[in-house]
Amino acid sequence: MMRAALLSLGVVFLAGAVPAAEFPKGDAQAGRKQAGQCRTCHGLDGFARIPIAPHIGGEPADYIAQQLTAFRDGTRTHEMMSVVAKSLDDEKIADVAAWYAGHRIVATPTRGEGGAPPDCVSCHGVDGIAVIEEAPNLAGESTIYIDTQLKAFRTGKRTHEIMNEVAAGMSDADIRSAADWYGSVKIEILPPATQ
Repeated sequence: MMRAALLSLGVVFLAGAVPAAEFPKGDAQAGRKQAGQCRTCHGLDGFARIPIAPHIGGEPADYIAQQLTAFRDGTRTHEMMSVVAKSLDDEKIADVAAWYAGHRIVATPTRGEGGAPPDCVSCHGVDGIAVIEEAPNLAGESTIYIDTQLKAFRTGKRTHEIMNEVAAGMSDADIRSAADWYGSVKIEILPPATQ
């Protein structure tokens, strides 16, 4: 039943996504220069350096652009990201998104695929590599990051038409189990092929 609900929510999610055409095409090399301000937390390659920051190397460009735009415009808030994103116009956002999206991520589950969180795999994949472009990768994220984000969705501190509903049905134990599962996936973020 939950899977059917998630699949129908996925259709709503896809229908409500910001079309890629609304974002300018980014210049990855310009984005590399711009990403210098991202390296302390997310690393120049997109492999997070601190446990409260997500890995962003290999994320779809549209997803990164949507999140940066949300931070810039105030529809998503974070004490650091809101400040950083304020200085980014659409072109800089597209450039940063192109830089990080150009990286490739390789995920290796360490627990076998059978224990993947069933409520998560239809969007985030068994191995934590998102199967739809509007969802982020969860592979190798720190347990604390995933736990914090799911609880923010559950309480409404962070809003998303699908994730609020999914997280509302999760207990603390469910959240910790999903966070532990995706956190256990080993990842490697590889540089863009053109470097």
